Amino acid sequence: MQINRITSLLRQDKKLLLAYYMPEYPVPGATLPVLEALQDNGADIIELGIPFSDPVGDGPVIQDAAQTAIRNGVTLKNLLQLVGKARAGDGCKPITAPILLMGYCNPLIAYGGDCFLTDAKAAGVDGLLLPDLPPEEAADFLERARSIGLTVVFLISPVTPPERIELIDSLSTDFSYCLAVNATTGTAKLEGSAADAAVADYLERVRRHTRKKFVVGFGIRDRAKVERMWQLADGAVVGTALLQHLAGAANPAETAYLAGEFWRSLR
Repeated sequence: MQINRITSLLRQDKKLLLAYYMPEYPVPGATLPVLEALQDNGADIIELGIPFSDPVGDGPVIQDAAQTAIRNGVTLKNLLQLVGKARAGDGCKPITAPILLMGYCNPLIAYGGDCFLTDAKAAGVDGLLLPDLPPEEAADFLERARSIGLTVVFLISPVTPPERIELIDSLSTDFSYCLAVNATTGTAKLEGSAADAAVADYLERVRRHTRKKFVVGFGIRDRAKVERMWQLADGAVVGTALLQHLAGAANPAETAYLAGEFWRSLR
């Protein structure tokens, strides 16, 4: 298996901060400046959403961002072109941070699975997170992705039983993604001592049944929550709060400024 940027990063002994961003949100032309701003301000891995009309695992903020991205012309082919430009420094500083695409299976099937994997690798994508890809049915896809050096990440939830946590840990290439709560993105509530204790118990259970690293997302909105997740896991993912901070931007430069401002507040 080829070594990619995610694999190399995960070999380092550091707590990770992952950014989720929906391409071309909220305005056309924002993607490359935002990627540069996130990289410059310490995003360890950048997740780019694949816009989809029916994102069943996402809350209203990301659903709206996906619709905006589609209106702004983002297709899967266009998204891969943006990644290629980012890697080449065409319109921004060269982006060297690992890039993970997060989305649903339908657009990949429509694109053509094998063609998508080849084109994603050629563009500079490092990994994929597909919430609706069942681990038990992923063997062929996983083998093809790994053979060309693409990381595949699977999800763990608070109700995932120990034996399935172990299965997901064994299948995830470099790390797993833990949902902090059973909720769609942006609707999670992590406030209060009871919620904190429940998340801590859950992540301690994950730690007992995993060998690889895992990160936590859903409901992480500020530096305090990031630092708490760093105590319990190997990384924190912030997405909805970032998109909310960018929502009022009027142009690409303002979007990038707001992205950098918000990410510095987390670091």
